[in-house]
Amino acid sequence: MDGETAYVPAGFSQELVVQWSDTDAAGHHHHTAIARFAEATEAAWMRALALPDYFGRAPRVRYEVDYLDRLFFGQSVRVTLRITHVGTSSLHFAFEVWALDDQGDPTVRAAAGKYVTVHASDATSSASPWPPLWRERLTAAADAPR
Repeated sequence: MDGETAYVPAGFSQELVVQWSDTDAAGHHHHTAIARFAEATEAAWMRALALPDYFGRAPRVRYEVDYLDRLFFGQSVRVTLRITHVGTSSLHFAFEVWALDDQGDPTVRAAAGKYVTVHASDATSSASPWPPLWRERLTAAADAPR
């Protein structure tokens, strides 16, 4: 358990529930559930930023996570996500997954990590610069107060 860390709201968060398919034979979350939670939150944020074409154009090129505590079927979690860097063609995220109590308050940090996406246009097989509108919205989201 990671009791030393306090919950700090991030750039964007959402609450999810651990589904049966998120668990493994040991009865707690499977490690891939954390990636799914982070990506679901990223998708919700990109929709909120009115960047619906982001998916399919922003593959993950790096992913790192620290698993700090277990989550169980039916448990509510809050996923917090923030943009830590907007590069020419890359986007760096940091995230946390917190277990929630019955009142919806974060109690235990179950996972923390970071990942990087890059812009991949149809015109090239390698990373390409973010379109100006995307860069503007992503930079504003990264600079938003937390």
